[in-house]
Amino acid sequence: MESTPDFANQLPPDDVAAIDELGKTFQAFRAELAKAIVGQDKVIEQLAICLFARGHALLMGVPGLAKTLLVSSVAQTFDLSFNRIQFTPDLMPADITGTDIIQESGVGGRREFEFIKGPVFANIVLADEINRAPAKTQSAMLEAMQENKVTVLGNTYTLQPPFFVLATQNPIEQEGTYPLPEAQLDRFMFLIEVDYPSAAEEKEIARATTGTARNVLSHLLDGDKVIAYQQLVRRVPVPEHLYDYAVKIVRKTRPHEPESPQWIKDTVGWGAGPRAVQYLILGAKSRAALRGSYMASLEDLEAVASSVLTHRVITNFSAESQGMTSKKIVARLIEEMREG
Repeated sequence: MESTPDFANQLPPDDVAAIDELGKTFQAFRAELAKAIVGQDKVIEQLAICLFARGHALLMGVPGLAKTLLVSSVAQTFDLSFNRIQFTPDLMPADITGTDIIQESGVGGRREFEFIKGPVFANIVLADEINRAPAKTQSAMLEAMQENKVTVLGNTYTLQPPFFVLATQNPIEQEGTYPLPEAQLDRFMFLIEVDYPSAAEEKEIARATTGTARNVLSHLLDGDKVIAYQQLVRRVPVPEHLYDYAVKIVRKTRPHEPESPQWIKDTVGWGAGPRAVQYLILGAKSRAALRGSYMASLEDLEAVASSVLTHRVITNFSAESQGMTSKKIVARLIEEMREG
């Protein structure tokens, strides 16, 4: 939580105080979540970075790793409304957005259309197994993510901020699924991998969840405060060399670029787009602010690079035949950037 004092001079005193406050709030947030969630410290930090950067996240993990509990606990800790949508092959767009139904107005027995809001109208929405729904249902969800609004029968309804979508995908079961196209994957700021707990953590999970007592989480922030911190994150200074780094590493993921290394040209079919540069910078800003720092650093940017780039780097057949995954490609690229 130490910050270089000189960096504070680049921010108004109110922003310096707000960053100090946000750093303390984040530590309290982690401590509060520890009452309900065992381990998963990295996942919790990535979720918080994404939330305060005003992005959306795609969680990848096998069933039973408490993804739903984690997301609902985040919503409870932040005193935000929460809805869970279980995506299935028969789910229709109206099941997400809501629809107009005929209601009696009470005046002369007349009937009028009334819009009934769907589960997407919440501050935090968990889109469980989003790849199980057909394309038009996915598109309705992704329009809400991109535009912060939904359109039903020609009428537009605005979603109340803060609005944060966490979608999950099951990496081991692909039957009956509709994989998200690359353009839709690009809407997610982070790909967050939820891994198995350690042996000690698994024992603690068994101890904590098989009794009768359940911890009640305290409310740390309301929606207005979350929005204020999201705006604060945008004002965190970024050194010029970090913009150069972000642009350079993203351009290196594209096999057709001259600066792309030969091994990238051999293993990558399609690289990251300009949105990756934006999310690298925003992620670095958010991580810095959560840690009480007054300026984004190279360490912050490297820490979010894998989550930003992995789902934006599309491997080709040559990579798959060599066992080279997108995650391994991004890790090697970060290491080469560090050495070069």
